[in-house]
Amino acid sequence: MLLLQYPKCSTCQKAKKWLEANHIAYTDRHIVDDNPSLEELKQWYEKSGLPLKKFFNTSGKVYREMQLKDKLPDLDEEEQLKMLASNGMLVKRPLVIDDTNILVGFQQVQWEEALLR
Repeated sequence: MLLLQYPKCSTCQKAKKWLEANHIAYTDRHIVDDNPSLEELKQWYEKSGLPLKKFFNTSGKVYREMQLKDKLPDLDEEEQLKMLASNGMLVKRPLVIDDTNILVGFQQVQWEEALLR
């Protein structure tokens, strides 16, 4: 299991504590220092079945500074994926990827259903 996270993010810290409390092994990856590639994002987006907007950190400073709320609707899927791949701070975190799951953001109930089966 891969956990993409930002160490200063309180939600990411909660997610890591939850994984450790439930004895779930994971590989930790800093989402800014090792930003997801365009290919990775394409794969995860397609596998997740989620709307692409769910992968954007809509409450983040970079998202607001770039005024993406207004710009995203005018961008096609490829342009949005390229934008996500350009800056890890645009990607919603934490992000968990394993053989069967793509979890975006930390929602404990969702994680319990997906990871404690």
